[in-house]
Amino acid sequence: MTKTFLTYAMAAVFALAPAAALAEWQAIEEVRPYSISGKTGAELYESIGARGPKAGVTGRVIAHTTFKLTWTRKYEPQGNACVITTNRPKLIITYTLPKPAAALPAAVESSWESFISGVAAHERVHGETIKEMVKEIEATSIGLTVADDPDCKKIRIELTRRLGEISAKQRQRGRDFDKIEMGDGGNIQQLILKLVNGP
Repeated sequence: MTKTFLTYAMAAVFALAPAAALAEWQAIEEVRPYSISGKTGAELYESIGARGPKAGVTGRVIAHTTFKLTWTRKYEPQGNACVITTNRPKLIITYTLPKPAAALPAAVESSWESFISGVAAHERVHGETIKEMVKEIEATSIGLTVADDPDCKKIRIELTRRLGEISAKQRQRGRDFDKIEMGDGGNIQQLILKLVNGP
């Protein structure tokens, strides 16, 4: 099934950029297809089971969403305190989705399009929660001030603590969403049944 977006990388890039308030930024979103084969819905789904991306301990999945997040961040001593004056994200979201290697019969093509559209929509929800997480990190970070920290060491510890809480909340949102979508009668289960039982 579609256990998703377990992987992410977060790194800080410390740049001497001018102070800035919350800046407008756009996530880069890309689709990474993997090849499957088959001439019927059942064959296509079987191929997904054999070739789908690996995620966690659950084995192979239909699709998943990963992201890479880096920051241009400036810690600036102000008096005896330290302040984050620049905190600009670069976010790349990658959706890994199945794609038939060859043309499909017309009836199967129609069934496949319904299936993959639903799966892609599911993954885009995960993408949105990732973007919301980054916006929350940005909002909580810019202007963050820690007193009695002229060397800007304590502020890094405090920021890491806050980011851990925000990240954990985002991962839980993803798990809760998957539990609904992939449970009995859920959207993903329905999409699979329609594909497998179709032409």
